[in-house]
Amino acid sequence: MRILARSTPHRMRRTTAVAASAVAVVALSAPVATSAPATVRDGVPAGAPLTAEALKKAPTPFLFHYTFNNHLTIGGGHFTVGGRVYLVVKLNNGKVMFSRWVTAQPHSITPGGAIYVETSVASPCGGSGNNGYARAFDRTTQTWSPRLPVPVCVRID
Repeated sequence: MRILARSTPHRMRRTTAVAASAVAVVALSAPVATSAPATVRDGVPAGAPLTAEALKKAPTPFLFHYTFNNHLTIGGGHFTVGGRVYLVVKLNNGKVMFSRWVTAQPHSITPGGAIYVETSVASPCGGSGNNGYARAFDRTTQTWSPRLPVPVCVRID
């Protein structure tokens, strides 16, 4: 009479059950954090006062544009959360077509403080190309975003 070995499926189920039990024991025995750690961004803890060194490390604000509701809409990020931001849209000759002060808000996708502003500039423009630009000024950090080329629709009467 010979001894029959256990089947492979049974052995696999038992190994999986033992491994799962071990993981559960380790997970349940881990210490529980009683308070959330302070978030550190670019080497500066959250809530720390802004210093000249912290401002130098801050990422440069950025802008992007899209059309919404037949208007040019400007979005951007890396502004100071809760800080005031001045957005301006100009023609390449310097004529101001739109300007507004807004407050940068936290956003789930856009990093840092984000702005989303629907301008009064009509969009899309047929064949005008990028005849203007948008810029934003973060009052807290005293920094301008780079120029963003945008199409500015101009009436020809």
